[in-house]
Amino acid sequence: MSEEEKTGLLGAHILLNALQQEGVDVIFGYPGGVLLPLYDALLDSPIRHVLGRHEQGVVFAADGYSRVTGKVGVCLGTSGPGATNLVTGIANAFLDSIPMVVLTGQVPTSSIGSDSFQEVDIIGITMPITKHSYLVKDARDLPRIVREAFYIARTGRPGPVLIDLPKDVLAAENVVPFSNEMKLKGYKAFGQANNGKIEEVVKVLSESRKPVLYAGGGVVTAGAEDVLRQFIDKTSIPLVTTLMGTGSLPFEHPNSLGMVGMHGTVTANYAVDDCDLLIAVGVRFDDRVTSGIGHRFATKAKVIHIDIDPVEIRKVVKTDIQIVGDARQVITEMLEVLPAFPVPQVTEWWKQLHDWKANHTLEYDKDRLTPQMVIQCLGEVAGGETIVTTDVGQHQMWAAQYYPAVNPRNYATSCGLGVMGYGLPSAIGAQIARPNEKVVVITGDGSFQMSIQELGTIAQNKLPIKIVLLNNGVLGMVRQMQKMFYAERYSQISLQGSPDFVKVAEAYGIHGIHVNSFEQVRGALEEAFNHPGPVLVEIAISENENVLPMVPPGKLITEMIVR
Repeated sequence: MSEEEKTGLLGAHILLNALQQEGVDVIFGYPGGVLLPLYDALLDSPIRHVLGRHEQGVVFAADGYSRVTGKVGVCLGTSGPGATNLVTGIANAFLDSIPMVVLTGQVPTSSIGSDSFQEVDIIGITMPITKHSYLVKDARDLPRIVREAFYIARTGRPGPVLIDLPKDVLAAENVVPFSNEMKLKGYKAFGQANNGKIEEVVKVLSESRKPVLYAGGGVVTAGAEDVLRQFIDKTSIPLVTTLMGTGSLPFEHPNSLGMVGMHGTVTANYAVDDCDLLIAVGVRFDDRVTSGIGHRFATKAKVIHIDIDPVEIRKVVKTDIQIVGDARQVITEMLEVLPAFPVPQVTEWWKQLHDWKANHTLEYDKDRLTPQMVIQCLGEVAGGETIVTTDVGQHQMWAAQYYPAVNPRNYATSCGLGVMGYGLPSAIGAQIARPNEKVVVITGDGSFQMSIQELGTIAQNKLPIKIVLLNNGVLGMVRQMQKMFYAERYSQISLQGSPDFVKVAEAYGIHGIHVNSFEQVRGALEEAFNHPGPVLVEIAISENENVLPMVPPGKLITEMIVR
């Protein structure tokens, strides 16, 4: 639409036109009174609107959409409770560096500050968990604000940006927009130049004998998995990942040691503790990896930290070489420099790693129904290319340990914030984003009930999502910690009174399958994936199953409980 054609439009139309200019094809939202001008305008817009059943569901759907596409997710909630219901999802996106633009309705500008009906200062509430926020006071500013918001959300270290939209701004008539030229004084999207440090890194690598590459969410954000794999293949060095880095190397890649940290593999944890060089790419050394004792983490190693956010450098772990930059760009430059230096001699290191792998494999009883067996069977039936979303709890860790992910954009889970209720709505966003691909949710009975209403969104939009529900009747991770660290004094972990989840699914018109035995698992999963529509597979597991290995709080990553 030309600028001439835009003349005389409502503020809501100006907003939607600006969103189209940013490539927005879908908004996940929930309406309310102050948003009625916008919802009326949406009827004439090519932008698809997906109606959730709760604002927390729409923000998680936008998050899932973003994770599987790399694009900016967009969600919309009304003023007051609608806006505050988005807060958990905004925090989740902020901690996991997910690009998102959050649109909130607001009372008319003349009423702001008067404690009017459904008025909250959502900008004040979310200031610590957004990259930037806007309160739009003039509809003519909308094109510029939208352009800036998307630029900020997607550049540098990505994250959520909030745009607060008073009702009178959306309803303004005969709007002639100002220029959409950005005015971002002081915003620096990218880090400084590397100043020759690339050669220094490769030189140190060539001299090391026990190197480890440690990859996190920054690798995924940068789309650096292909150059990372080239680097691994050319140097033959091992790789460990954070939960956010899942899929950076395919699950079965011979150089992958698995996840490091609290529920990481024994080999990954031993390798990081014993290495002489740790190249950390796109990670923030969070306490799930370091146990919150950064000064005792990888103490035998020279530590190289590569991250796009200079704030993360030296924040937790003392580092020897620091590079502020985009992971893809930095690894590409490292690849270019590699031929000038000898290949690191890691034969003896790999003998040690293979010995650890052989003696410390992930183990479970393969002759009975266990959650580990279910996840492994799911991987065989669904395949590593299936898009997987998970909720938070024991099942999240079992999925990280056993699901054969091969592509980081095919795996979405709440990491930094650890939000129960994330899995189902994020799967909705993923399926909307990639409608021709298989999507499966791995969840538990506690997490599932925090977003169970989103079954309505799945049913309304006929989304063929498969839900694998591991039902142990308790809050499993809390119970496990009470068992291990509180002398089995179980407090408020029983979920007695939960419904028959298959009947709930069927009430929404969704096919449901009960699984109560080892022999039923594969057949049920195959039935689910052969069914053209959504399916819920409820699998009864024992409350006594624990996630192992486990590093107790405050212990070194080598001090694992393994059985």
